[in-house]
Amino acid sequence: MNRLRWDILGAVSMIAVLGGAVSGTATADGHTAVTIVLSEELDLVDPCQASRSNIGRVVKQNISETLTEIDPKDGSITPRLATDWQQVDDLTWRFTLREGVTFHDGAAFNAEAAVYAINRTMDETLDCEVRTKFFGNIALDAKAVDDLMLEIKTDSPVPILPTMMGTFTIVSPNTVMGEHTRDPIGTGPYMFESWSPGENIVTVRNPDYWGDQPEVEKATYVWRSESAVRAAMVQTGEADIAANIAVQDATDPEMDFSYPNSETSRLRIDTTRAPLDDVRVRKALNLAFDRAAVQGTIFSPDVIPATQLVVPSINGHNPDLKVWSHDAAEAKRLIDEARADGVPVDNEITLLGRINIYPNATEIMEVLLAMYQEVGLNVKLQMMEVAEWVDILTKPYAEDRGPVVQQSQHDNNNGDAVFTVYNKYHSEGAQSTIGDPALDDIITRAGEASGEERQKLFQDAFRIINDEIIADVPMFHMVGYTRVGSRVSFQPDISTNSELHLAKISFK
Repeated sequence: MNRLRWDILGAVSMIAVLGGAVSGTATADGHTAVTIVLSEELDLVDPCQASRSNIGRVVKQNISETLTEIDPKDGSITPRLATDWQQVDDLTWRFTLREGVTFHDGAAFNAEAAVYAINRTMDETLDCEVRTKFFGNIALDAKAVDDLMLEIKTDSPVPILPTMMGTFTIVSPNTVMGEHTRDPIGTGPYMFESWSPGENIVTVRNPDYWGDQPEVEKATYVWRSESAVRAAMVQTGEADIAANIAVQDATDPEMDFSYPNSETSRLRIDTTRAPLDDVRVRKALNLAFDRAAVQGTIFSPDVIPATQLVVPSINGHNPDLKVWSHDAAEAKRLIDEARADGVPVDNEITLLGRINIYPNATEIMEVLLAMYQEVGLNVKLQMMEVAEWVDILTKPYAEDRGPVVQQSQHDNNNGDAVFTVYNKYHSEGAQSTIGDPALDDIITRAGEASGEERQKLFQDAFRIINDEIIADVPMFHMVGYTRVGSRVSFQPDISTNSELHLAKISFK
């Protein structure tokens, strides 16, 4: 694993300071319990939000399962709560459900229960990222054909619906409709025991699980914002796994594992607000960013400069797009040209970051602030916790908002660009700040197409997004670092960024 050389004396001093910071942390009690330390506290535990990485690591496939499961290695679809599926016609799929499954509250898992879970997530009165991220342009009509046969009709052809159902978490029919739950009830190998805000979340093994019983009996999740603290907790045995640590803290080859985490980091540009509504200013934002200066320093040397919001293995990735070069002089020229044409380039732009969205998140935003100020933009930096940040990332947007360039990242390990493009770039997408009818048409046709036509349409969409509209400042396809303690075995993979399956943990 490539390592970044950091000042050793500073690192030793930091660990010494942290000695008191980790005292009093909840520890794993007994041989079959584990403690997992996360980078940020959860603000919600509802499974319909499990596409958010901080929630998905606790909930998805641990507490709440999906009908199908997407293999992170190759994108293939395998059974989970559904054992088989078939397409009836262009708009209709039928799923055969697993027999003998019960929810944690004793309710039977059957087609009626699946219909309830689908209707709950698709209810627009409830803020569910699974819906807005993956099904924002699709209407689902689910019905029970019989006890174990679920039929789903869509309002337009969805040739990869079985893949998409690998994102859809199924909850008990006793889960309240129309509001978020603080007591998630699923069918998974673990049951939700408690959530103590500011302290921890505890899950326990489900003795009635339909599948194999995992080794871990109890998991306690705690959170620490400082990467060095998380790493130290595993080093000293106070935690068993630190899901993500910064590159400068991944210093022990015996405990630290790197992996491509499917995330792509970017700055989302609100193209509707001056001066960001001028394409020259959006070009300048890209030209002013010196990607080479931060690769191997703030970011791992293993990250890959990005040209679009999906990694090369995703169907629809456009290999012909080029990484933006660094040219501060040209950025300044474009800004001056826009100013001369009456564009209010001196309006204050908010560079909006999310604390701990990834390791060294604040540090990269401070560097970007300096780069943008250097080329003549009036930029201020504001860092937010996740709950506030999500409110600004997702519609409805405040009408009186000013120009914002927002730090974000997106993971798509599901094999197809459909999981990215509509939500992020279609006019009706929940996290889109652009509105282009021609692009909307391409996105809609791509979602309904299959094979080579589907791939080419998504590639064309990414060309327009990145070369013509310039909706983002693409940064990097990221890598993650996970620290694993000496008493457990766990191998992180591309899905670890958004899911952490307790069933994959074993004891040495």
